[in-house]
Parts: sequence; structure tokens; C-alpha cells
Amino acid sequence: MQLKYTFDQERILINETLNDSDVEFEIKFIGQDSLVPGLREVQKEFAENDVYTDALFYLYQDQRHKVIVRKEYYLDFIMALMKNQLLTRVEWV
Repeated sequence: MQLKYTFDQERILINETLNDSDVEFEIKFIGQDSLVPGLREVQKEFAENDVYTDALFYLYQDQRHKVIVRKEYYLDFIMALMKNQLLTRVEWV
């Protein structure tokens, strides 16, 4: 089974790249979107746990964010995005 997710493409763009031991997400907010605090909450959740390298967050000046997530935390990351309303749907296909 594979995890599939959707998001509001008028407010946010998410590109995912699979690497050897991690998954890189490029997240771009369109305009001054109200979803930005949701990503901050996701970052806070991962920063407050005991694993320092589960997800690394990088912010760029143009509303673009890069997040590198270790493969074993992929599901946790996707569910955190959903919980904070950055995704509109998550399903197994």
C-alpha cells in the first residue's frame, strides 16, 4: 500500500523527493497564506520530541520551506501536516 495525500493547490504546493534514507519536501505557500502557522506547529512537534534528526526544517525568503524527513518518520510527518490542516486528504491506495 502507498500513502496518498492531497492539498489545496491554490494555497500551498508540496513536492516530495525520495532519497536513500530520507524524503525531502519542498513546501511553498502561495501569497500570505494562513497555513504558515500550521507548518510552524509541525516543526514544533518534531523539535519537542527526543529525536533530533527525524525532520530538519529550512526556511527560505520566498515563502518556500524545505523539510528533510527520515523515512521511518514519514507517516508521522504526513499525519502532522494533516492534523495542522496543511493537507486536505490522506489515504492508503
